[in-house]
Amino acid sequence: MYIIIGGGGDVGYYLTRNLLHQGHEVLLLEKGQERYQSLSDELGQSVLKGDACEARTMEEAGAQRADVVIAVTGEDEDNLVICQMAKKRFNVARTIARLNNPKHEALFQKLGIDVTVSPTKAILSLIESELPGPHFVQLMILQKAGLEILEMSIPPLSPVAGKQLSQINLPRRCNLVLIIRDKEPIFPTADAVLQANDDIYALVTREAEEELRDIFGTA
Repeated sequence: MYIIIGGGGDVGYYLTRNLLHQGHEVLLLEKGQERYQSLSDELGQSVLKGDACEARTMEEAGAQRADVVIAVTGEDEDNLVICQMAKKRFNVARTIARLNNPKHEALFQKLGIDVTVSPTKAILSLIESELPGPHFVQLMILQKAGLEILEMSIPPLSPVAGKQLSQINLPRRCNLVLIIRDKEPIFPTADAVLQANDDIYALVTREAEEELRDIFGTA
C-alpha cells in the first residue's frame, strides 16, 4: 500500500516510522527545511521536502497512485486542503485527517473526508471512561456508514435497569451489540435483562445518539 503523510511533526514522524516497519510504502511531506533535514537523516528517501497543501508537491509525491493520504499537520485548515486535493484532483480513494479542534468535525465530514481523528476528543473520551459513575463514550465513527460505536454504563437509577431488551423502546437506528457484566461478555437477545452498572456497546446513527442518552439515563 502506498501512503502519503502530510506534516512532519511528531505524529507524522511516528506514523511514518511505524507504517514503514509494517512493510508499507510511505512518503512523508515536510515543508520546513530544518525539520525536513532532521527527518531525512533518519528516514532517508521516505521524506520529501515540500508543502502538502500544494498540488505541485502532491504531484511530485505521486499522489495519483496513492492508496491513502493522511494529513496530520497542526492546522485543521491545512489538513482539510490536503485531503480535499487528494480526493478531488488526484482521485485518492481514502483520506484521513487529524482534527485539532473537535468543533470542525461536522465540516470535515460534510466535505467528504473519510476519517477524522481528534486527539482532543480521544483524550476526553478516555478520561470520561476512567471516571467513576455513569459514562457515555464515543469509541469510533464509521464515516461511510454514518454510524458511531458507543460505550455507556447503565446508572443505578436508570429507567432501563431491570428491564428486558424487548421492553425498551430503542431508537429505530440503534443496535445494541454487546453487554459487559462483571467483566463477562453477554450477547444481547430480546429477553436479556439489563442491570445497573452494565457496560453497553451500541451501534447508532448520530441522530439517535441523544435519544439513546435519554432512554438510558446517561444524559
